[in-house]
Amino acid sequence: MKSIKDKMKYIKILIWIFIIALIYVSCERDDLCPESTQTTASLVMETFDVSLPDDSKNVFGLRIEGVDNDGNGIGVLEGYDVVTTNSIVLPLRTDQDVTVYKLHQNYTEDEDGNPNGGNEDILTITYIREDVFVSRACGYRTIFSNVQVRKDVADVDDDEWISLIQAQDDNQIVENEAEAHFILLH
Repeated sequence: MKSIKDKMKYIKILIWIFIIALIYVSCERDDLCPESTQTTASLVMETFDVSLPDDSKNVFGLRIEGVDNDGNGIGVLEGYDVVTTNSIVLPLRTDQDVTVYKLHQNYTEDEDGNPNGGNEDILTITYIREDVFVSRACGYRTIFSNVQVRKDVADVDDDEWISLIQAQDDNQIVENEAEAHFILLH
């Protein structure tokens, strides 16, 4: 027959096993955010011919530069340093309700890297931000609603290359990059 000490020892072991199992089951594993998870989307614009609005039209020598709150250039947007494209993907700021870009058409540089020509239009993008929790691993994503894109009024000149910008919906929402949000006619 087992003594009370042996029984108590057996009960203590069972209690510890139960506590460890309970802790193990209740813990969430810290995993990586899967690439398939939707995170903060960028604004997508497709470019079309102003004279034939149903025809896609490339922008040649496109260079896109971010602009800070004081109107100063803050660097070229990655992937848009003198390219030819008919689709533009612009990340929006998640720390404020406005993002500004300088879009240069027919931009070139001389052998020293100095600008040589090009036609600059400034776009101001305004929106309302909503942060949505995705998961502990992925954090938050921002959904942009009531998105509006306009050419800067101070940029009006006789040589504008952007003729018109049209939203796909009245209350344009940017929450994925599966389709274009705006049409840029030039």
